[in-house]
Amino acid sequence: MSVLDPVSHALAAVTAAAHHALTALGAAPDAGPTWLLSIAAVVVVVRVALLPLTVHGVRSAHAAARARPQLRDLAKRYRGRTDTASLQRYAEERRRIGAEHGTSRLGCLPLLLQLPIWIALYHLIGDLADGTPVEPVDGGLVTSLGAATVLGVRLADRGYVGNGAGHLAVVAGLAATAALLSFVNQRYLVQPNTFVADLPEAVGRVQQVMPALSAVGLLVAGAVVPVALLGYWVCNNLWTAGQSAVVYRWFPTPGTPAAARSRR
Repeated sequence: MSVLDPVSHALAAVTAAAHHALTALGAAPDAGPTWLLSIAAVVVVVRVALLPLTVHGVRSAHAAARARPQLRDLAKRYRGRTDTASLQRYAEERRRIGAEHGTSRLGCLPLLLQLPIWIALYHLIGDLADGTPVEPVDGGLVTSLGAATVLGVRLADRGYVGNGAGHLAVVAGLAATAALLSFVNQRYLVQPNTFVADLPEAVGRVQQVMPALSAVGLLVAGAVVPVALLGYWVCNNLWTAGQSAVVYRWFPTPGTPAAARSRR
C-alpha cells in the first residue's frame, strides 16, 4: 500500500463522480469527449482546492520583493562581520524586516504539499489507462475508458506510432498543445513575474532555458504516456497559463518586468 493511496482514491472518486454526472446529462459513457471532460473536471476540482496555496505563494512573493531592498542593505552592513554578537544582531534584524513585511516562514512547504497530489493524479490516470481499477473507478469504468476514442485514437493508447497518420496527428497535436502551453506560461508569464536580479548567474541561465526544456520534455513524454494523460496535461497547463496570466496582469511581483508593464 502506498502512502499516496488515500489521495489516489479521493481523486478517483472525483473522476467517477464527474463521469456519472456527465452520463446522467446524456453524454455517451464510452465516448472520448466524456472521459476528457471527466479528466478536466478533476483538474478543475484540484486546482480550485489548491487556490489557497496559490494565493499564499503570490502574497509571499510580494512580501519578499518588498523586503528585498532592506535585506540587501542589511547584508551590506554586516558583510565581513563574523563575531557572535554581530551574527545575532543580523539574525534579529532579518526577523524584524520579515515580520514588518509579512514574509512567510513556510518557505517552499506550500509547493511540497502540492507534489503528492500531482504525483497521485499522474499515476491515477496512467493506471486507469492501463486497465487497473482504482476504487471507486471500478472495472466497468476502466473498460469504458479503455474503449473511449478521440478522432479514432484510444485514450489508452501510447506513443506517436499507431494506426496510421491520424493516430500520429492526434497524439502529436495533444503533445504539442501541452508543450506550447507550458512554454508560453513559463517564458511569457512566469519569468517576467519572477525577480532574478539577486540570483547567481548560473541559476539565471538555467531559468532562461527551463521553458524550452519543459516543452521538449512534454514532447518526448508524448512517445510513452497514454493519450489520456496528454489530455490531462493539456487541461492542467491551460489552467496554469490562465492562472499565471491573471497573476501577471493584476498581481505582479513588485520589482519585476511584469510590475513595470502594469504601471504603463
